[in-house]
Amino acid sequence: AYKAGIRAIDTAFNYYNQKGVGRGLKAVNRSEVFLVTKTTPCYHPQAPPRYNISNPIECAMQTEKDILSNLEQLQEEYIDLLLLHGPNQFGAASCTKETCALDAVQWGVYETMLKKGKVRAIGVSNYCSSCLSCLLGGGRVTPAVNQVEFHPGMSGDPEGIMTFCNKYSVVPMAYSPMGGGSVFSDPTVGGIAKAHNKTAAQVALNWILSKEFAVATKTNSPEHLQEDLDVFDWELSREETGTLDTYRNGTDRPSWGCSDAALV
Repeated sequence: AYKAGIRAIDTAFNYYNQKGVGRGLKAVNRSEVFLVTKTTPCYHPQAPPRYNISNPIECAMQTEKDILSNLEQLQEEYIDLLLLHGPNQFGAASCTKETCALDAVQWGVYETMLKKGKVRAIGVSNYCSSCLSCLLGGGRVTPAVNQVEFHPGMSGDPEGIMTFCNKYSVVPMAYSPMGGGSVFSDPTVGGIAKAHNKTAAQVALNWILSKEFAVATKTNSPEHLQEDLDVFDWELSREETGTLDTYRNGTDRPSWGCSDAALV
């Protein structure tokens, strides 16, 4: 990835690859790389590590422990962008008071790490508008980024999350830009790709970037990596952009932790 020109790495506490990422960083110019990692919510029942911490003090201690563990595994003195991987709930409901309270506890630890210089920016991931609202105002640091699932077939502003982020100057970042592979066989995306002599993946990335999203993508193929970079010197037509902006072909939503669909 570095040889191809990629200068951003997106990892996480529960991706279990940070030691390898750390070794790789030792072989390149670290100042050229933008490093993103994440820690787990205190309540996260689905994937390892499974946390069920409701005590605020214990939650704060675990969060600090996880951040320091990230730094140790990565063999780094600082992280460029640290993301809270999700709200302290799981499912398709708006944020509750209990969720907001734990989110605020973890965010307080993030702010402390920011002041100490352990991280250079802090943000969130998988936050719907109601959960993001919990961290706004009150003298808190505004999240720099909200990383959410976003790809063709979700419309151009699913659950109004892009509008909300823009309102509060939070940069939206897309993960799963290929929809877990669904984009590759999507006839609407495929038709646009054929018209430009591009791949479906290139159309997806071009459209996402045109929505002023940052994007985190992945591939094991050097050829696909080069294709992913070939998205900056051509544009979709206004009609094509409009088609993808209104295109909805499934039930994917921006967050696995919460949903404000009923409020939009």
